[in-house]
Amino acid sequence: MLTLYGVYRSRASRPLWLLRECGADFRHVPVIQAYRLPNAAAPDAALNTASPEFLAVNPMGQIPALTDGDLLLTESLAITQHIARTRGGDLGPRDAAELALMENWSLFAATSVETPALEILYATQSDTETPEGKGVIAIAAEKLRRPFARLDRHLAGAEYLVGNRFTVADINLAECCRYAQTHPALLAEFPALDGWLKRCQSRPAFQAMWAARAAEPE
Repeated sequence: MLTLYGVYRSRASRPLWLLRECGADFRHVPVIQAYRLPNAAAPDAALNTASPEFLAVNPMGQIPALTDGDLLLTESLAITQHIARTRGGDLGPRDAAELALMENWSLFAATSVETPALEILYATQSDTETPEGKGVIAIAAEKLRRPFARLDRHLAGAEYLVGNRFTVADINLAECCRYAQTHPALLAEFPALDGWLKRCQSRPAFQAMWAARAAEPE
């Protein structure tokens, strides 16, 4: 059986969303980030990324991690790709070309979108009024305009990224684009991208994942 380690308020949201989409059996071990322990419900009892029990699973001390029999995966996008290929049905690739495209969009998410989108998220959560905060947001938004324009062109002629259906590629990329939703003016520049992101997030599996995330301690 699959065992997924991590909490919803982490990159574990990606495989947790996918697992709800495909209905696969799995065991969820809610390992929390060690830096969040002072705000956790029961810090002394919480299994966390610095716990010896978890470090025995992933010596990097990072979540998510996934075990599938003897297989261990410790990167969220590799985890989602594996689940989609082995248990996802049409959420995964139908042929080698689709596999290549799903890997391409997932790597695009990691290399072109995630870092500046996170910069926007952190800045909008903490500092939107000072010149410094506004500057961070403006620079990060400019970094995103080129990849967002690429996405917008692609999605202007397609409901989803690969195969004209919702797949793991949409989950991986949508979860990275989500960070930039705290800057709605930027998303408004790319209506096809914005519509696709809202379409992905309207799915019942995302809504269930998001509700579970909201129920966790901040």
